[in-house]
Amino acid sequence: MKTTIKFIFILILISNSFNLFSQVTKIRGTIIEAGTNEALPFVNINFKGTTVGCISDFDGNYSIETREKVDTLVISYIGYKTIKKKINIGSYQKLDFTLETESIALDEVTITPGENPAYRIIRNIIKNKEKNNPDRLNSYQYEVYNKMQIDINNLDDGFKNKRVFKHFQFVFDYVDTSSISGKEYLPIFISENISDYYYTKNPKHEKEIIKASNISGIENESVTQFTGNMFQKTNIYKNKIDVFGKAFISPFSPFWKMYYKYYLLDSANVNGHWSYQISFRPRSKTEPTFSGDFWVTDTTWALQEVNIKITKDANINLIQDMVVHQKYIEVEPNVWMLKKDKLVVDFNIAKKTQGFFGRKTTIYDKYIINKPKDEEFFKSTSAQTIIVTDSARNKSKEFWDKERKEELTDQEKGIYAMVDTIQKVPIFRTYVDIITTLMTGYYNIGKIEIGPYSKIYSYNTVEGHRFRLGLRTSTDFSEKLFMEVYGAYGTLDLTYKFGAEIKYFIIKNPEFYIGATSKFDVEQLGASNNSYPTDNVFHFVLKRTSTDKLNFLKEGTVYIGKEWFDGLSNKLNFIHRIIAPIGKNQENIPIDYLMGKETITTSEIGLKTRFAFNEKFIYGKRSKSSLGTKYPIINLYLGLGIKDVFSSDYDYQKINISISNHFSLSVLGKTYIYIEGGKIWGTLPFPLLQLQKGNETYWYDDYSFNLMNYYEFITDQYVSAMVTHHFQGIVLNKIPLLKKLKWREVVMGKGVMGNISQANKNFAAFPAGTTELVKPYFEASAGIENIFQILRVDAVWRLSYLNNPNIDKFGVRIKLQIQF
Repeated sequence: MKTTIKFIFILILISNSFNLFSQVTKIRGTIIEAGTNEALPFVNINFKGTTVGCISDFDGNYSIETREKVDTLVISYIGYKTIKKKINIGSYQKLDFTLETESIALDEVTITPGENPAYRIIRNIIKNKEKNNPDRLNSYQYEVYNKMQIDINNLDDGFKNKRVFKHFQFVFDYVDTSSISGKEYLPIFISENISDYYYTKNPKHEKEIIKASNISGIENESVTQFTGNMFQKTNIYKNKIDVFGKAFISPFSPFWKMYYKYYLLDSANVNGHWSYQISFRPRSKTEPTFSGDFWVTDTTWALQEVNIKITKDANINLIQDMVVHQKYIEVEPNVWMLKKDKLVVDFNIAKKTQGFFGRKTTIYDKYIINKPKDEEFFKSTSAQTIIVTDSARNKSKEFWDKERKEELTDQEKGIYAMVDTIQKVPIFRTYVDIITTLMTGYYNIGKIEIGPYSKIYSYNTVEGHRFRLGLRTSTDFSEKLFMEVYGAYGTLDLTYKFGAEIKYFIIKNPEFYIGATSKFDVEQLGASNNSYPTDNVFHFVLKRTSTDKLNFLKEGTVYIGKEWFDGLSNKLNFIHRIIAPIGKNQENIPIDYLMGKETITTSEIGLKTRFAFNEKFIYGKRSKSSLGTKYPIINLYLGLGIKDVFSSDYDYQKINISISNHFSLSVLGKTYIYIEGGKIWGTLPFPLLQLQKGNETYWYDDYSFNLMNYYEFITDQYVSAMVTHHFQGIVLNKIPLLKKLKWREVVMGKGVMGNISQANKNFAAFPAGTTELVKPYFEASAGIENIFQILRVDAVWRLSYLNNPNIDKFGVRIKLQIQF
């Protein structure tokens, strides 16, 4: 975690206004017509004597750069005088041009109505894209060089002169300017990887072995994996192109004519193939689409070069601009594969705030086509699909000088030294500590961390003012042994509480661990795992009822967990619990639900299974983070309660299964589905049955029924479903006064049906306010998300059991969420 926090801190540091010489010549500007001052699209711009060129976009803007030492820029357009302009080598320049018309004697031309000539070419690309799509091959492998760079942008003198940067002024010698946006930026992070990538179609497998890694200031394997090739591939042949979780329509999708306009610009012989150049633009700027141009071969209709850029008004958060440039080569007859892939993303909350550029350059080499590896190759080496070799981060400077596919500029070389220097400045340590506390909730004091700060103080009507202090070991103490302990005290119940956990990783990857927990504290039964616990200050701030339906819990657990491979894991535990009512429970619930006892005691053996096919992870020192999967995620729990073990009172069996999945409906948005069901066998008091998940706060909980009270419905068998659809602004983005707000529509429907056996109904009393679930419970919500890019507000309606006591038929709930 510490290393990752250092990385994040470096990302939010620095900036200003000096230029350092590099080998890259960067030029951008606008081209207009003399006399009319109208923008000229499709103007050819190229460096004299090279094949490096571009065309101006529909607004007359262009950007071009090269590493070659050329001193002349050529501007040409049919019907206009050609301009040749001397330029400065190895620097950024902004050059605008005004083109004058040229008198040309032409023979008479007769124009007759007909189809756009570009349409024939687009139809042929789509007809043949399955033949040209690399993923249609049975197998392929290649060596790949991947370079990533992070730059702070939108720099000004005011930002540079802030006190926080007093000790870091030396970094401003590295400022440069983007040829794409014209923004000044400061490079602060660079990484390089050399990998071998393997793909087979049937059965589908992919694997990347990172054999060399060079990362500025970072020694964390999780960061190394993230900078690999597999997390950043863009397949232009797909109908939908994923842009940070949002589906954009490809210019080669079946709906091409509905979303794009096309213009045939040129035809020429390119590397021995007769080829066409076509430019395209979206019909509507508010749709998730691109603008750009491409070259395509005749006959085979394979793409040779592609330039795409997201539309300015696309409703996507934090991204002001994104540009992709791809070049393809023919590695075998009629087999075209990527040779070079460049990506630049401008991340900013707003246009004038400090943000950062993310850059990726990928160069592919040494292709081997249709010579698949055997099944054992994909299984035996590791459970991961991305492997970092032990020697990857120990390569010499001489190795990199020889093996990297593209020479570093002087500026790129300087980033490594700059980041290392930053970490040697004493005050850097203080800044890292502050940011670590804000992000993790814990303050690090070496081998111990104090927190979380959100639980230091809370309030409820049972405990009164509650104060808590927690400690846990950091990865500086051990990367395999984790220990945590806390103590709490309430000013009203005058009772001390505590909790502790110890966990040891026998193997870190794939995970194999053992552990134990102990707890003596209050708990809210019937709340979802996604909700704020009662000892969190946010629960106190957002509660809508009195927090008095609590139980006292004394619990001990021992467990063992095993990850078999990415996406499949088991956890076996033994839980001993003693539950006692307190607060309103103690006052309003007849004592006979305890069958004459003051407590409920259980001993339970449980087995958890989690399966998520093709799930990808980033591995850190302490834990791993899921990057998700497009397939359903299944969780299964089997529980066995055993009577008379450690004085337990009941025999019972239970099963719980949940399935969740999300899928894109292209421009119609994204849908998330969660289905859960369970059954409990045994005659039991209500705390051991299924308490349907209520929510008595103003916080919107995706996994709770937001207008259901705690204990309102109790079952011993049930099935529930929750469906959420995010429209992603499909309506609001088309309303002139609202589209600039980038608000997005969201709707959700939830329901549960179930029952309780007659034996359990007759066994003991239920809390006041509990209703038997004789028909399904439903609620629905409609809301607006992406308010200020972080806030979601939902209107929630209760659709059944409207006559139950002390319920809300309608409510407004809020939620903070960050999404692209």
